[in-house]
Amino acid sequence: MNQLIASTNTKKLHLPYLDGLRGIASLYVLLVHIEPSVGEQLPALFEIFLKTLRYGRISVVVFIVLSGYVLMLPIVRSDGYVSGGLLGYIKRRSRRILPPFYATLFFCLLLAGAVFALETFTSFRWDKVAGVGPFFPKFSVRDFLAHLLLIHNLSPDTYMSINPPMWTVATEWQLYFILPLLLLPIWRRFGLAPTVVTAFLIGIAPLYLLNGLFETASPWFLGLFALGMASADIGFSQKPKLMAMKKSLPWGVFAIIFTCVAFLTEWKSLGLHIWINESLFGIGTACLFIYSTELLVNTKKLPLILQIFEYPWAIALGTFSYSLYLIHGPVLVLVRYFLFNRQMSPLMFGVTSYLLEVPISLLVAYLFYLVFERPFMSNPLKNVKLKMQSVDIKRRII
Repeated sequence: MNQLIASTNTKKLHLPYLDGLRGIASLYVLLVHIEPSVGEQLPALFEIFLKTLRYGRISVVVFIVLSGYVLMLPIVRSDGYVSGGLLGYIKRRSRRILPPFYATLFFCLLLAGAVFALETFTSFRWDKVAGVGPFFPKFSVRDFLAHLLLIHNLSPDTYMSINPPMWTVATEWQLYFILPLLLLPIWRRFGLAPTVVTAFLIGIAPLYLLNGLFETASPWFLGLFALGMASADIGFSQKPKLMAMKKSLPWGVFAIIFTCVAFLTEWKSLGLHIWINESLFGIGTACLFIYSTELLVNTKKLPLILQIFEYPWAIALGTFSYSLYLIHGPVLVLVRYFLFNRQMSPLMFGVTSYLLEVPISLLVAYLFYLVFERPFMSNPLKNVKLKMQSVDIKRRII
């Protein structure tokens, strides 16, 4: 078992639960974006279910912290520098992010063109009520160009146009450049704490010093990204202080406490800015990563409630979660448009929306993944079984 633990410091580390977490978070975003109402009151139980779908941005927080964690892992476990230099790093990030993003953008452009042609040459008119959801077929050239340059998140006029979930991709793309150009130099020169503090100060500065400039981009995500970096550094650093911190602090308890406080700060009556709430969720997520990874590295099982992230279906879903996140918007709107004029009660429409839109979105996203994402990945879906098998082998060794 000691050899197994030592090998995590020299070989490429696979943590399947991260894929499972990413997959479940993307599935939750899909559920959040389904519009089950036709304008009439739904039954009380259905309304209660919908209240559980108010936290879509928590999934985005998880994505950002997870991104910082995953990108920092190989840096912490190697020589402290980005593998392949800055150019190699940008090439890898570009291959991973841009092809599916641009494929989705041009797919939305084709759908918009189809709607325009139908309205021009037929009696068809796009019904805004029937087509409500995370896709807007009527957008300007400015909207398209801003998306093309991945700067649409910087303006309130463009960040929610075309395909609203795509604004987070632009924010994450910008964070990719800040990592090697700013955060890593600070981390190497001054250490972990100054890096996280600097990231948060830069992230919230526009809110208070520049009258909310770029608020649509959620600039405080820079701090969340740094929290992900911090959790990787604490989890795998060979520095004595960080190793002592990892061993001595109750990270699982911290994850629970910060998550609970984050839910409390969400109360609108408190009047707190959303960056406070999301930062607390980010801290809780970072603590969860430190706690869970330490258990797995030491060949221990995750707590029962967290083992859902290791289920095969969750891990598989996580593999094409990026495609699901990108493409689900137009799929949901098209299926809703199809259902809208069918003779259904409000309850039947709501139930049918979930029963149809979820599996259709998953199917389309997987096919999209095979064509536009998998060819550009270094660890395609075929490797998921290997990841899961490695976890099983570790557990048998115990």
